[in-house]
Amino acid sequence: MRRRDFILATGAGAFVGPHAVAAQSAPPVIGFLRSTPAAPFRHIAKAFREGLKQAGFVEDANVRIVERYADNELARLPELAADPTGNGASLIVANSLAAEAAKKISATVPIVFVTSDEPVQRGLVASLAHPGGNATGFTFWGGGQLAAKRLELIRELVPDAAVIGILLDPNWPGSAADLADAQTAARQFQQSLVIAEAGDAPGIARAIAKLAQTGARALVVCGSPAFSSKRRILIELIAQHRLPAIYDLREFVVEGGLISYSASVAEAYRQAGIYAAKILQGAKPADLPVQQPSRLELVVNLRTAKTLGVAVPPPILARADEIVE
Repeated sequence: MRRRDFILATGAGAFVGPHAVAAQSAPPVIGFLRSTPAAPFRHIAKAFREGLKQAGFVEDANVRIVERYADNELARLPELAADPTGNGASLIVANSLAAEAAKKISATVPIVFVTSDEPVQRGLVASLAHPGGNATGFTFWGGGQLAAKRLELIRELVPDAAVIGILLDPNWPGSAADLADAQTAARQFQQSLVIAEAGDAPGIARAIAKLAQTGARALVVCGSPAFSSKRRILIELIAQHRLPAIYDLREFVVEGGLISYSASVAEAYRQAGIYAAKILQGAKPADLPVQQPSRLELVVNLRTAKTLGVAVPPPILARADEIVE
């Protein structure tokens, strides 16, 4: 059995504390923790490793990575977070729900988070410029910062949609800010909205059917780790009702969704790898500002547009960073 396989198999005992690392000259261990399943997010784990490698840390050479996933069972997060934080991992890399759980376990183990939410409002840091505490990280813009723009874009795509649906996850704290932002924009546009909530696959099916039945002719899908985890199911259900929809991540559009607008989550995780390397080299999270994206991506799937009978306006095509054909 390879050493890495042994680490993955033995759980809590696999983590090596900083003092033990020094004594044994063993590589430091990074706990990679998410509230989601693993399979839909292999690409971001890969991007994280690329950032580490760019900064000089190569897995199974001078660093070890142990992955833990809660499979969207949020009640499991405290136990999973206690695994690395309680057993001396050198640092934790986590999405925001997992980072919250890790912070409750330990105020000293360094945490690098990646979130679509606003980390100050979530209590992950004291401020973006001066995080304080044991956490810092990256936000790829969500939590109400882009919902209004997404509503504007879907209105531009489907100008005759008298009613637009909003699909949100009640278990994701960022949904409240997304909804408030969209409602503010809707009042400015004099746009009618209908709202539906869903947290699991059966709930998603019911929510989309409800939106279609109540007259929605287009849809804004708010961000949530649960939605990202179930993006293929979500896309298929929305396609069944022939609803033009805008999403928060490029990954939805690559897999068949119509349009998305956000920063790149993969790039955020690559940058998280670079931050993790800095912390392994001695930097303190409190001294590393939380980073925001330098660019946003507009992605359009023309195949899906054709299937839906949506004529993508030339201005949107001209602004698009990526077009899937």
